Amino acid sequence: MFQNYIKIAWRNLRKHKGFSFINILGLAVGMATAMLIGLWVWDEWSFDRFYVSNDRLYRVMLNRTANGETTTQSNGPIPLITALRNEIPEIEAVSEEITGLTSREDGLRAGDTKLIRTGQFVGADYLNLLGLPLSAGDPRTALTEPNAIVLTHETAQALFGPADPLNKLIRWNNQLDLKVTGVLQPIPANSSLTFQYLMPTAFLNANVPWMKDMQTDWNNNLAQAIVRLKAGSDLVKVSGKLKGMIKRHNPQSIFDVFLHPVSETHLYGEFKNGQNTGGFIRYVRLFGIVGLLVLLIACINFMNLSTARSEKRAREVGIRKAVGSLRSQLIGQFLSESLLMTGLALILSLLIVWLALPAFNHLTEKQLAFPFVYPVCWLLAIGFALMTGLMAGSYPAFYLSAFNPVRVLKGTLVTGSRKSWPRKVLVVTQFTISIGLIISAFVVYQQLDYARKRPTGYLPDRLVMVNMTDDLRRQYDGLQSELMRSGLVENVTKASSPATTILNDTRVDWSGKASDEIMRLNLITASPNYLKTLGTKLVAGRNFSVTGADSNAVILNQAAVKAMRLRNPIGQEMAMVWNPGQRLRVIGVMENSIIESPYMPVNPLMLTTGQAFDDCIIFRLSDRISTHEALTQITPLFEKFNPAYPFDYQFVSDEYGRKFHQEELVGKLAGIFALLTIFISCLGLFGLAAYLMEQRTKEIGIRKVLGAGISTLWLLLSRDFVVLVLVACLLASPLAAWLLNDWLSAFDYRISLNMWLFVVAGLLAILIALATVSYQSLKAALVNPVKSLKSE
Repeated sequence: MFQNYIKIAWRNLRKHKGFSFINILGLAVGMATAMLIGLWVWDEWSFDRFYVSNDRLYRVMLNRTANGETTTQSNGPIPLITALRNEIPEIEAVSEEITGLTSREDGLRAGDTKLIRTGQFVGADYLNLLGLPLSAGDPRTALTEPNAIVLTHETAQALFGPADPLNKLIRWNNQLDLKVTGVLQPIPANSSLTFQYLMPTAFLNANVPWMKDMQTDWNNNLAQAIVRLKAGSDLVKVSGKLKGMIKRHNPQSIFDVFLHPVSETHLYGEFKNGQNTGGFIRYVRLFGIVGLLVLLIACINFMNLSTARSEKRAREVGIRKAVGSLRSQLIGQFLSESLLMTGLALILSLLIVWLALPAFNHLTEKQLAFPFVYPVCWLLAIGFALMTGLMAGSYPAFYLSAFNPVRVLKGTLVTGSRKSWPRKVLVVTQFTISIGLIISAFVVYQQLDYARKRPTGYLPDRLVMVNMTDDLRRQYDGLQSELMRSGLVENVTKASSPATTILNDTRVDWSGKASDEIMRLNLITASPNYLKTLGTKLVAGRNFSVTGADSNAVILNQAAVKAMRLRNPIGQEMAMVWNPGQRLRVIGVMENSIIESPYMPVNPLMLTTGQAFDDCIIFRLSDRISTHEALTQITPLFEKFNPAYPFDYQFVSDEYGRKFHQEELVGKLAGIFALLTIFISCLGLFGLAAYLMEQRTKEIGIRKVLGAGISTLWLLLSRDFVVLVLVACLLASPLAAWLLNDWLSAFDYRISLNMWLFVVAGLLAILIALATVSYQSLKAALVNPVKSLKSE
């Protein structure tokens, strides 16, 4: 019986090649899209889930409450590590990451090979705690010696090639020789770990004099901690013991400690007012839903086209029932046809995925691959196809098999609106989803454009940043002089933070501060020509003196003036809490600059030239020479003053542009999925229109004989489809507005939804639908009426 089902199904497919092609292509595109989204969602969901004892690993987080507001951070005082180890018996292991020194991009040299790589100082138990495997070395002892270094697989390959790197020496920052004690196995791409080498915190304790004092100082924020709880530990009980831990050791502290799962770092990394508010997980859920919706649209196409052709097979169903066929046999027949088409669509969808995956990986910056070698994945793909086939074919199977044989053979099958309303509902559903995605793509693009056009407060073009090294720090004056003499740059400055990141902040006191008020300002220390180099304007007062006479002077941004409620800021005296004896005086007010998120309000900032922790050199290239030529000529200067490092630089404009990366990705994916849903919907609409025009051949011929013009017929034949799309617009608009308002609420700096967005999206959908059905409408209207009536 099953063989007969397949044979008949194959004959039907061959007989109706156009119908079959549209149905299979629509399903294949929908399934391929769902597969690509599924691969992306799985990759995102599996972020940071490869660690040993992953379910017991937690990152120690701190809530800081000041002035009625709570902010969350991962950095805390170094002695907290010892306290966690000694005071919480449920903690099985703990390891620190010292992150509060610099950005930790350092020079590594082995022989003639010089690299700049991002490193991390970690505790001796770090590798065992996370269960990171080594391809060379012992994870229990690799980070115990002060002058040890553990390399990632990629860094070891870059420095030593195929040679065994174990126990070889690396020159670090042109200062010390470190011994390679371990090489990590390749770290999965879906990991939040960004380091390229590890060094023990014992190195800092042995080589940085003030680190000894930090071991007992509860006011620093230099360390992050990861803990592994003992099996069976009660997280609620542990959290209760952590509450108030820092205050017990430092009564003046404004921090509370809590635990956050390491596996949720990537997807649930956002906190507001001390509570986790999600994060990237909302996009993972969103695109998971989009994948299901695209597949649903493809299935709707199948249902629509199959039920639309039901009248062609109604007499076949009637005859079969009359000669004794059971309804279950008819259902089996039609489901077989559906599953055959779905099987062909699966093969085509796998081909589409294979062809599209490189471009999709480039777009999403992933390394996704379809796991063809795993049998379980084939079982999932086949199960996915079976589910899709049954879902797509169930409605036409039950619909066709329910025909009354007497009525069908008498020619009294249900006609008119009662027959077509299910198809209309399905078409409206398709276009509701498609129009919603079009509106979403427009809004995401507008939000990006709005944030990009926000005044930055400085001029990022032709502005270049280079990380400060010890060699450059010692010879900065010489480098600055040669750069200025070369005529290749307009200005040079050094600063404690890059132009697009804040690394430090400080608590301040001033005469107008309330007794219970806690004020923290972002802090940048820089050379006097910092504002001139970046192109930031003063709105009041003056700039720093180049003679160095302003060591106790500060410049505030407008946000700081507002936060401190300074009506006449120039001349205002203030002090840093940690050094109250040094009185600072405000000499100027600068424009607000977007240094961190372009979607959030600008934070209060204090700029000073005293007590600099130089982390970065920033210079502006002259506009009298091309960027490429200027950098080519600048390279030898940096190699002269910084021989242990390659000349590694970043454009401020590029770094600023990366702040839009997540929203850009969302916008691109939303645009692509909107196009795909429109394509699939129109594919079904095209097939549906072709069939309905065929059904109305006699009507069209009679109307033409009676004098109807081509435009009248085109309007008549297209009107019903336009009405359906218009209904879809009315349904999609409020739904999209509700969802998009929720998305936009995550941004403090955001657009407002305008009515014209919904109007444009609706008009676009109507025009696309008209273009789709017009071909079939005009084709039917142009047929010779004599030929049409003869064919009947």
